[in-house]
Amino acid sequence: MSVPVRSGLAAFLLGTASLVVALSVGGGAPQAAPQGIADAGPVVGWGLPLSTYVVQMAVVLVVGLLLAAVALLPSSADDLQGLSVDATRAASRLAWVWAVGSLVVFWFTVADTFARPLSTFTLPLVTELLGTSTGQVLIFQAVVGAATAVALRWTLSLRAVSVLLGLVLASFVPIAFTGHSAQSGSHDLAAVSLFLHLVGVTAWVGGLAALAWVAWRGSKRFEPALRRFSTLALWAFVVVGVSGVTNAAVRLGEPAALWSSTYGWLVAAKVVALVSLAGFGVVQRRRILASGARFLPVAVLELAIMAITVGLSVALARTPTPVGEILTTQSQQLLGGPMPPAPSVGALAWGFSPDGVGLAVVGLGLALYVRGLVSLRSRRIDWPLGRTLAWFAGMAIVAWATIGGLGVYSHVMFSAHMVSHMLLSMVAPIFLVLGAPVTLALRTLPGPRQPGDVSPRTLLTSFLHSRVLRVLTHPVVPPVLFVGSLYALYFTPLFDTLMIAHWGHAAMEVHFLLVGCLFYYSIIGIDPAPRRLPPIMRFALLLITLPFHAFFSIAIMSSGEVLAADYWAALNRPFSTDLLRDQYVGGSISWALGEVPLVIVMLALLVQWFRSDQREAARLDRQADRDDDAALAAYNARFQAMSEQQERSRTR
Repeated sequence: MSVPVRSGLAAFLLGTASLVVALSVGGGAPQAAPQGIADAGPVVGWGLPLSTYVVQMAVVLVVGLLLAAVALLPSSADDLQGLSVDATRAASRLAWVWAVGSLVVFWFTVADTFARPLSTFTLPLVTELLGTSTGQVLIFQAVVGAATAVALRWTLSLRAVSVLLGLVLASFVPIAFTGHSAQSGSHDLAAVSLFLHLVGVTAWVGGLAALAWVAWRGSKRFEPALRRFSTLALWAFVVVGVSGVTNAAVRLGEPAALWSSTYGWLVAAKVVALVSLAGFGVVQRRRILASGARFLPVAVLELAIMAITVGLSVALARTPTPVGEILTTQSQQLLGGPMPPAPSVGALAWGFSPDGVGLAVVGLGLALYVRGLVSLRSRRIDWPLGRTLAWFAGMAIVAWATIGGLGVYSHVMFSAHMVSHMLLSMVAPIFLVLGAPVTLALRTLPGPRQPGDVSPRTLLTSFLHSRVLRVLTHPVVPPVLFVGSLYALYFTPLFDTLMIAHWGHAAMEVHFLLVGCLFYYSIIGIDPAPRRLPPIMRFALLLITLPFHAFFSIAIMSSGEVLAADYWAALNRPFSTDLLRDQYVGGSISWALGEVPLVIVMLALLVQWFRSDQREAARLDRQADRDDDAALAAYNARFQAMSEQQERSRTR
């Protein structure tokens, strides 16, 4: 057995040991049930967390190897080459472990849920678990793992593997919304922070494992891979730190629980492991880049800490939290917290709601944009102040509509929900698009490190010229999505479903923002796009689209039926009890605010039109200076010839 294999096996066993110890200390270990109480037995009690640990390790390694193939290892072609191909093949084999392991976890979960030994559970129990979100997520994970394994055997395209990596990371969304953290109140915040935490940890730890694999293979591309990973690891560490603190705050309830509960001790142990991992990584990478020291000896220790971190994560998922079940009423369960007081000007202006989507969008949006500005400033490249102010204004609107006072009541009152929806889909995207984030990304993302290298900037450029974006920016598609989704959402049972589900609120916020950004990206057109319409056509498209939004608002006002009536009735709010009246107010506000984007976009298009004419006039002036105004001379000569011809015709 080779040294790397022995090191990997030792790290895996160390992580398993940390899982067993953490379960024993935290109270998540299986215990004998009292006499007469059904019990699944110790095989199920230990088999469930251990099989979950195996699955999570497999997912971490799959993501890490795909990161190596897509981002860490420099490539000079559109297809994967050399070690990148080996990475995808290894990821394919591990994806099968992910898929089969998820089925094993499902099997153990059936036995654990219904307190049945493995030998006695029946098909009806399996069917019953499939009707729950937990069972559906496990089967979904098995399907995603199998699909990933098959897809990686049939493609060597760099862009296809990049898309596949994105889909694997996106598959963490169902896990987050059905995970342990979503059971202790603040559902949206807990779920979104858990999703970001999973993505950050998986990318960071998986990338480290993949980097060790690259070093073990003796690749000449190790040093550029190490440099790329250092940037990725920094961002991942920040995301892991912020999301981890947020998620722990939801689970612990109060700071004192960090040292007064076994759950808090395990959280502290995980924090120590992650900080140690970051510390070793910083020291090691500086040492290697400065003096060319060997990577593998210290990487073995890092991999051991990585395995311990994953083991602690699995143990935390099965350890009771200090908060427990704090949502006692039906309205609290639907809102993820207590009912707010009756709305007032102060509450709407200064209120705060820890909404997960809002915090993620605003936090990441501001951080990435500021990072881009700092990068431009370091290279002494000017960036228009107006674009910066527009981006910050858009972020402020998103913040008020999701985590501000308006966000507090957007889940409680239809009128507030409609205003939030209007701001997210029709107002904030205008300012975000005027901020030109794509242009900023093109100027600041890392470019090719060697001729022909496929870099992050290259991938973005490729996406901007892709067939997918060309279809999405067709003049018909954005308006249809922008307006058609309104009717499809609010005048079908889909609205009822999304309002009742916690993930539904997050999905609507993301949908409103993305569809609005796509629409105004096509209309305003500051950033590069596969289609470039003249200003007059953009303005005409805006005038054609917005009346359909007005018709939607009128339909809301005219409706005699309360939309999502079961949801509003279940809240049983003590204020604004006339649901139909509140719905009418929401439709009225939607109609009134519909004029705001028309005015803003019209001004933006007029400014663009004016600047376009100025640039064209400047171009013609430069051309005239170069050729001594040959175009004007030819124009005058043509009219002179026409005049002479007319004069000759009259004299005949």
